[in-house]
Amino acid sequence: MVWSVADSLVPLYPLYALLFASSGLSEGAISALFAVWSVSAFFAEVPTGALADRWSRRGALVLASLLEAVGFGLWTLLPTTASFAAGFVLWGIGGAMASGAAEALVYEGLETAGAKDSYARVNGWMGAATLAAQVPTAFIATGLFALGGYPLVGWASIATCALTAALASRFPEPPRVADGDEVAEVVGFARTLWSGATEAVRRPELRAIVVATALLGGLDAVEEYWPLMAGDWGVPATAVPIATLAIPLAGAVGAALAGRTGRLATRWLLALLVLAGLLLGAAAVWARPAALAAVAVFYGLYCAVLVVAEARLQDRITGPRRATITSVAGLGMELASLPLFAVWAVGGAGAVAVLVLAVVPVVGLGLRRRPGQPSTG
Repeated sequence: MVWSVADSLVPLYPLYALLFASSGLSEGAISALFAVWSVSAFFAEVPTGALADRWSRRGALVLASLLEAVGFGLWTLLPTTASFAAGFVLWGIGGAMASGAAEALVYEGLETAGAKDSYARVNGWMGAATLAAQVPTAFIATGLFALGGYPLVGWASIATCALTAALASRFPEPPRVADGDEVAEVVGFARTLWSGATEAVRRPELRAIVVATALLGGLDAVEEYWPLMAGDWGVPATAVPIATLAIPLAGAVGAALAGRTGRLATRWLLALLVLAGLLLGAAAVWARPAALAAVAVFYGLYCAVLVVAEARLQDRITGPRRATITSVAGLGMELASLPLFAVWAVGGAGAVAVLVLAVVPVVGLGLRRRPGQPSTG
């Protein structure tokens, strides 16, 4: 989706961890900020998914970008710990609004066109394009930082979010049928929220893939540490955005191959995930700039498995509460990211590698295909 790519072009993305560090925050304090981000998204995830189902998925994407712009405004005008936390609260709510809405909008668009079986491939290419967009973003961020430091990067990020909101407002979407009065709308919203949340946990085959997707998605929080990892391993701060480019590019390749990866048996998907964890652990032990190459391969393998899990989740959802149920998985991702923040604060990349290996058995249960279920392609 074009919105996802545009949202990835925010110049602050490769630099905000360094902004926090330059403001005097320790790695433990930065992890605490990331936890604030996840907790905010946790509380907003399912209600905003239900809001997208009842109100407008396009409107949810617009509001998500605007909330992110306000958060970056706080960081730019008042770069303090309190402002960083407040910005993450706004970003967490905005991210929650976008997560279920974006996937539901794409899946139902393909379903309407009679092409829902291609969701894994389309979602993979979307993920690949989003990750590949980090390449120009890194160069833009480096140039803006050289010209005007963090303030210029911040203002450019605010403008990018505003443009992304304008772009989202142009997306086509079937009109929602209103219930006729405000009370009925509130009741309908509550019913959608409750029905979607309970369906996600009551149906065993759906519950299994929701948990698997949540655990896998939670591991993606490690990307917030790429800049700190590179800095700790000897990369100069001015070179960090460029030095870490190989990581999202490898992730883009992995995501783009998800259409083929989805045809693999579950045991091979798990083998890829185990190999990814081992590579991350080896990179943590090596701890040199060249070790970023191993991190890149880890991320490519991880993204390939994650996209397959997301596709299998969408395949198992039926009915009108797709965004709500997807947001339940998103809520689980936020929960799963909290242990990652904690283990990073304690043991860095090596501890995260152990966490990757620890989730493999549960992921295996969720990824198992039901009898008669076609390959995801």
